[in-house]
Amino acid sequence: MFKNICVFCGSSFGTRPSYVEDVHTFAQALVTRNINLVYGGGNHGLMGELARYVLERKGEVVGVIPKKIHENVQHIELTDLIIVDDMHQRKAKMYELADGFIALPGGIGTIEELAESLTWQQIGYHQKPIGILNPNGFYDKLLSLLEHMTNEGFLKANFLKNIIISDCPEELLQKMENFKPAYVSKWDT
Repeated sequence: MFKNICVFCGSSFGTRPSYVEDVHTFAQALVTRNINLVYGGGNHGLMGELARYVLERKGEVVGVIPKKIHENVQHIELTDLIIVDDMHQRKAKMYELADGFIALPGGIGTIEELAESLTWQQIGYHQKPIGILNPNGFYDKLLSLLEHMTNEGFLKANFLKNIIISDCPEELLQKMENFKPAYVSKWDT
């Protein structure tokens, strides 16, 4: 059972008001299931909205933030705020604390964090579930790219089966809680 989920999402709000609604729905699902939020510690955009919404509903939120960012932004009063030296330590700490990872809509930072968690799973550093909340098909083009990588021989088809995708937060969390990793060795041909 999950206790802590690491969420990657935008530090901007995006162009559609529905992104905020999607974050609220997802946050409510976390609180309902008593799952703690682990995130990058920011106050802006979807990530700030997610943290505030969880906290307002008496959920627990752990932020992990590098010193440089911490010194330059305003903060939300979180359950716990861990200050680290740099982005590498930030990700390592979030990965250590998390029982699984989910990407909500976001930008290049969100993609980078998602890609690293997928890479670590592929190499065998962890077998934690990785989910993508895909409201309004936000990640459809990324998923098409992953399929293209598979078709071109750069990614094993079985590995894609480990990525949990849904546009419904409740369904996504349920699938993640029931996740049984299909280990796919990166090294076998």
